[in-house]
Amino acid sequence: MQFRNPIVPGYNPDPSITRAGDTFYLVNSSFEFFPGVPLRQSKNLVNWTFTGYVLDRESQLPLTGCNPSGGIFAPTIRYHDGMFYMITTNVNRMFGKGEPGNFIVHAKDPAGPWSEPVWINQIGIDPSIFFDDDGSCWYTGTGDDGDGHQGIVCFKLDPMTGEILSDKKIISKGSGGKCPEGPHMYKKDGWYYLMLAEGGTEFGHMETIGRSKTIDGPYTFCPNGPILTARNENGNGSPIQCTGHADIVDDENGNWWIVSLGTRPIGPMAHHLGRETFLAQLEWVDGWPVVRNGGLMQLEAEGDLPQAETVQPVSDDLHCDLTKMDKLPFEFNYLRNPVFENYQFDGGLVLNGTSQRLSTPNTTPTFTGVRQTQFISCTTAVLAGDIPEGCSAGITAYGIHTHHYDVLITRRYGKLYAQLRKHLYDMEMVASEIPLPKADTFSLRITSNRNEYTFSVDYGEGYVILGHGLTIGLATEVTELMTFTGAYLAMFAENGKARFTSFDYEAEWEPAPKRMRP
Repeated sequence: MQFRNPIVPGYNPDPSITRAGDTFYLVNSSFEFFPGVPLRQSKNLVNWTFTGYVLDRESQLPLTGCNPSGGIFAPTIRYHDGMFYMITTNVNRMFGKGEPGNFIVHAKDPAGPWSEPVWINQIGIDPSIFFDDDGSCWYTGTGDDGDGHQGIVCFKLDPMTGEILSDKKIISKGSGGKCPEGPHMYKKDGWYYLMLAEGGTEFGHMETIGRSKTIDGPYTFCPNGPILTARNENGNGSPIQCTGHADIVDDENGNWWIVSLGTRPIGPMAHHLGRETFLAQLEWVDGWPVVRNGGLMQLEAEGDLPQAETVQPVSDDLHCDLTKMDKLPFEFNYLRNPVFENYQFDGGLVLNGTSQRLSTPNTTPTFTGVRQTQFISCTTAVLAGDIPEGCSAGITAYGIHTHHYDVLITRRYGKLYAQLRKHLYDMEMVASEIPLPKADTFSLRITSNRNEYTFSVDYGEGYVILGHGLTIGLATEVTELMTFTGAYLAMFAENGKARFTSFDYEAEWEPAPKRMRP
């Protein structure tokens, strides 16, 4: 059956997947955004339902002062003996406070609540757990063995307490690519398999795999090289790049699947939607996993999907009448730990803007929005006209605090204005401004295609275009921080209260050219 990739579009990197019965569960990295570790479920691997978030309380997810692309790195989810476990790293705690950042939580019901974290005395990132046939739980992740030896470290772990139950041992340093990370352990036909992401998470990314008869190695890597990559000649023109950091799972029919991150570039070496989640079927040949299509992810792929009869057309559209809501859908996120008193429902969503602006580094502006999931999109928000003096409120196409485009309403000396504001690197400017008449409401709109955003305002006479902004301005590769996240489309307020009565996001999947490079 044919299906479209990405299966989870927009900024949803570092996928990890597990199965309980006939239901699959998927988690992704969330970095500085709150709540953390989005959790989805599916029976056919294509239609995913938002279950919620694993980390939905500040006690689980302290993000105060978190740098862009800090916070939560690379979660792993596993189901064992009636319990779900999620293990990950909060690098804000590790680098910000010098404390171990690896922790594990558990829940009987994946919808939560999940437990408070138990912390693991191991420095490093990308932790994973594996349950062996005897029920023992094994940790793998980057780091050292306590004697200064660096690599993929392995030890026995109590998943309920975080207690380390064995000596630490370096079991691999990878197959030769840089930055071996993202380890996952599996067992099949008497072999232990250790799968790694190597080459860095940029355009040299790849997924490698080794095997051993014992859990602590030595591991011999697949003689055919990486099982998944777009880095070679076969893949260097693919519309999907940077593939790696993968996880594999079997279904009830005995078929095997691989999920990985990847990017859809807007040009040869830049992307702005973030690293997304892709799916492919794999087979086992001579004891090694072989990913279909020569190890390349495809925008339109074929596979023997489980419960294929339940597959439905996929839509990213979201329509919110905020006057009839008392909470936001799961799709919405905040920057770092929000001050919830600044988000109230009263005839709409009232945002209490503070002096912490979108451009203020490492803070918590009054901001809530959704991931941009496709190149072609349209975001519309309706804003009440009673904007107070000195307040600015609107919607933003947001990468990080140094890279965002904002279309907003502001009141200055008693008069209302619509503005297009651009912030790129250390330059912030009002690119255009028009005066507005008094009105009960204003509609603000951001439309996009692969190459640019268009910003408009409607004050009762149809939409007026304020200007444009290049999508590459939000690309990971152009930021000085080389970020791991992707574009958001969000409501915000600064220095005063603003009431939003609706928020609508619509997107259209677009096939890419067959070759992205000459």
